[in-house]
Amino acid sequence: MNPYVLTILLSSLGLGTVLTFASSHWLLAWMGLEINTLAIIPIMAQQHHPRAIEATTKYFLTQATAAAMILFASTTNAWLMGEWEIHQLSHPLATTTVMLALALKLGLAPVHFWLPEVLQGLELTTGLILSTWQKLAPFALMIQTAPTINSSLLVAIGLLSTLVGGWGGLNQTQLRKILAYSSIAHLGWMVLILQFAPSLTLLSLSLYIIMTSSAFLTLKTNNALTINTLATSWTKSPTLAALAALVLLSLGGLPPLSGFMPKWLILQELTKQGLPLSATLAAMTALLSLYFYLRLCYALTLTIYPNTLTATAPWRLNFTMITLPLSIITILALGLLPLTPAVTAMLDW
Repeated sequence: MNPYVLTILLSSLGLGTVLTFASSHWLLAWMGLEINTLAIIPIMAQQHHPRAIEATTKYFLTQATAAAMILFASTTNAWLMGEWEIHQLSHPLATTTVMLALALKLGLAPVHFWLPEVLQGLELTTGLILSTWQKLAPFALMIQTAPTINSSLLVAIGLLSTLVGGWGGLNQTQLRKILAYSSIAHLGWMVLILQFAPSLTLLSLSLYIIMTSSAFLTLKTNNALTINTLATSWTKSPTLAALAALVLLSLGGLPPLSGFMPKWLILQELTKQGLPLSATLAAMTALLSLYFYLRLCYALTLTIYPNTLTATAPWRLNFTMITLPLSIITILALGLLPLTPAVTAMLDW
């Protein structure tokens, strides 16, 4: 793609998200979401591969449907209640419709079916943008409208997403689909706590973006798309293979890694709010996710790919890819747990 065109598209992508962040009026927020969607579509379709085109078409249709639902809900609220402000969304029909529309935009269960298929058709860099940056604008709207949404609906969507995210990834061999189901599960944890502690949702989203970015960039560095090709990663970069296993365990939420922090704090907050059953169910669904992360770790570190090549080891060749961003976010994905007391103090403050 032409660098100038790519610059314009990425600038539009940023503009759409910032516009949604800054808006207090539903029409302006809707406009930001539309700019965001239209900017990423050429980036998704730049490969000119049938799978990329199919993924782009599916993404466009789902995002257009969600945007139409948001427009319908905001117009309904303005017609019935006389309010266009995002914070003044009060009619039950409008709040439920907006929640479902934002769930569709994010890929939350039960409207998650498009996300694994779309992510599977994209290259890893575009998939990274879709899994991280594209979640920010809908989450900003969801946090603003959360106080008016039925808490039982939020808890139900959150628990269902954690269950689907864990269950769906069990029998997958494609790494992009596994990361898509991982995304669904993590978003479920965020929605679960959204109404009780929005600051915890932001913390979870930040750490999810760090860990997912590290996972995607690791796969891109190793050029791995399936579990079988992941098993060859140790010959390319043994150090990165060892760190990638730790990043996957961090995504699974194991201590003493960074991914344990949000799960720990969310379970603590749910128990404080008198929802021990929801906390127990969420913790048990996390075990499902942990299984397929452990499966990837096993393939990555404990299997030797059958080859009898006597050529020069690949890591002895000159490596041209820029690895500084990967190094920084991998350190963050692994070592933030000791900062938990400082984080909780900031959240309470």
